[in-house]
Amino acid sequence: MTANMKKILLLTLLSFVYAKIEHPADSLLKSKNTTFLQKVFIYPLTQWQRISYKSSALNCQFYPSCSNYCSLAIKSNGPLFGSIIAMDRITRCNPSALYYHQKIGGAYKDEDGRLIDNVKPISYIENVNPSLFGSTLAFLPGIGRFYSGRIYDGIYGMMNLLLSAKAYSIAIKTENKSMANIWGWTSVILYASEVYGSWRASKYYQPKKN
Repeated sequence: MTANMKKILLLTLLSFVYAKIEHPADSLLKSKNTTFLQKVFIYPLTQWQRISYKSSALNCQFYPSCSNYCSLAIKSNGPLFGSIIAMDRITRCNPSALYYHQKIGGAYKDEDGRLIDNVKPISYIENVNPSLFGSTLAFLPGIGRFYSGRIYDGIYGMMNLLLSAKAYSIAIKTENKSMANIWGWTSVILYASEVYGSWRASKYYQPKKN
């Protein structure tokens, strides 16, 4: 372990101990029920909230916000699967979110009208038996979302994965092992989130039947 990595780890450990509960994700960081590894993944989200909560321009259109949603996903599903669920939400947080939310008859938060979208869907029509064909397409980045009727989500998902894969390729060519590891794992998680997001869309995010 390099000296810089040791410093980063020490600063992270100290932040767990002395962090103040100022924003929602802080409570998970301080919780005794949150494992150390979960805290490592949640910590960057607490730092983002210290920026985003100070500017209305960074308000999230969803409730819970993406940073809170990601923290809850990691806490309830573990760092790996939680990160996959989190990436799917980040992909869906795009300009088409309101349009798709209206199509499924989604709920809204009374106080500010934000789109309610929980880690575990509870307010949407559930398609209990997604088709085998749709489930197979889920393994093709973006295509599964297209088939589920969420074309814009599919486009954003494909773009994110392609950009991540490109960054990984550049890191390999420049022999930057640290960045290659980071972008390699990011690409894996993004791909898995495309599979998960396609399944979730076909199972929970179908339009209401009149």
